[in-house]
Amino acid sequence: MSLTFIAPPIQQINSEIARRAGVDLYVLRLDLMHPWVNGNKWFKLKYNLLEAKEKNFTMLLTFGGAYSNHIYATAATGSLFGFRTIGVIRGEERLPLNPTLSFAVQQGMQLVYLNREMYRQRNTPELQEYLQQRFGEVFIIPEGGSNLNGARGCTEIIADAMPTAGYAYAFDHICLACGTATTLAGIVLSLHEGQRAIAFPVLKNGAFLAQEIENLLTNYLASGLPSPYSSPVSWELVCDYHFGGYAKVNDELLLFSQQFTEEHGVPLDYVYTAKMFYGVMDLLKQGFFRRGDRLLLVHTGGLQGNVGMEERLQRFSKI
Repeated sequence: MSLTFIAPPIQQINSEIARRAGVDLYVLRLDLMHPWVNGNKWFKLKYNLLEAKEKNFTMLLTFGGAYSNHIYATAATGSLFGFRTIGVIRGEERLPLNPTLSFAVQQGMQLVYLNREMYRQRNTPELQEYLQQRFGEVFIIPEGGSNLNGARGCTEIIADAMPTAGYAYAFDHICLACGTATTLAGIVLSLHEGQRAIAFPVLKNGAFLAQEIENLLTNYLASGLPSPYSSPVSWELVCDYHFGGYAKVNDELLLFSQQFTEEHGVPLDYVYTAKMFYGVMDLLKQGFFRRGDRLLLVHTGGLQGNVGMEERLQRFSKI
């Protein structure tokens, strides 16, 4: 099971801030892999789709918010690989549909809405049994692809991007935004000893993710699934750049994102990568990194969500 991807380039960022800090800064442009299924989404979906195919499922069911990159990517991959798809959406239906959900419907996804109280039960056996009874034999993929299959795919991100032997070891720190922490877990399992992963939670009070990451790493290593190395490298959560919480933005973040794009030609999504890039640049100003360090920032895609986010911000600005 494969798609035709553009090999994601590694782009150096010639930043005055990085120069003053004595640090080399690079971006892994996963956002350029595919027009619909890019960033970390293919890696988190790949082995879920393979398992569904091996078990002869024809329908996928998954969960997400109204601007979810995961919903968008699942609808696209379902259409490309011949699966029917159902998206269980948090909250009430709002018409007209935003660009994310409009695209999902165009790809054949059936949308189902759950109020927020019911949605919080999405991982419980009771709700999943109800969904199985309602829709029949469906292969359920958790929100964000956050399971062991998702982590397995993410162990391939660095290797796929840097197939040349030894090149991946050239970076001291791998930096990425963090939502469910599935991508972080996969990357932590795939780095060489001496490297470190630094994740920037986009959720308010994101320190709670530390225990979830430990659990995911423990469960993955106990599962017998392939892992490039037998033990994870060191990792760290930097929880100070959430800008108020998930999908929350302010003028400072928007201005930073726009200026960064204009200066370096790298568009950022407001929900994930803009917060991580802002955090990295701020840490550089503070002298957080050692002189001579080489940083690789993972652009995890999600640019499709900017259109819906900008429309929402425009509506709020008129109220």
